[in-house]
Amino acid sequence: MLTKKQHELLMFIHERIKETGVSPSFDEMKEALDLASKSGIHRLITALEERGFIRRLAHRARALEVLKLPDQATAGAPRGVAGFRPDVIQGGRVAAASVEAANDTRDLPVLGKIAAGTPIAAIQHERDRLPVPEAMLGAGEHYVLEIEGDSMIEAGILDGDLVVIKKADTASSGEIVVALVEGEEATLKRLRKKGQSIALEPANRAYETRIFGPDQVEVQGKLVGLIRRYH
Repeated sequence: MLTKKQHELLMFIHERIKETGVSPSFDEMKEALDLASKSGIHRLITALEERGFIRRLAHRARALEVLKLPDQATAGAPRGVAGFRPDVIQGGRVAAASVEAANDTRDLPVLGKIAAGTPIAAIQHERDRLPVPEAMLGAGEHYVLEIEGDSMIEAGILDGDLVVIKKADTASSGEIVVALVEGEEATLKRLRKKGQSIALEPANRAYETRIFGPDQVEVQGKLVGLIRRYH
């Protein structure tokens, strides 16, 4: 699910490349979408890139390539990854065999998919429930989200994984969080505090860290576990 502005930008880039063979400049994109600054365009491009709709071509100015449009199938994420890996419950379609085998479980709401640029409204409504071992949870309120995209693969979080999130409004530097950016989009990233600024770091070298002011980012929860599907 793309935001309205993300969809507009993607289609503008697609049409311009089709017409001229060259992607539009940031100034042209800003004017086409009637945005006040190029930083908004940069944020939209990063979100589209992380979700696999476009990619930047190295060593070329104004070089963007459209990989797919919204009605096309999502490409699978790379499976070979390195670095920190969270504890994973592995099993069938939603790891039901492993989860149900635990002595004590708690039914958690599955709220939807999350990626860079996911509209917050898309993860506010329960679509299913999933039993999760109490040993993974501890105290507090929790929910489950489905990962879309490959921006956290080097942390062992793959496209299609289910992440267990503990509701929280604060987090320590270095924790993986659900962050609400500028009140309109949610993303799962590693949070770093740098003076008065907040950095949201992807775990994929192909993507850039995004820096925000303290009033632009709200923590919605912290990652506590992961459940992996096998098809």
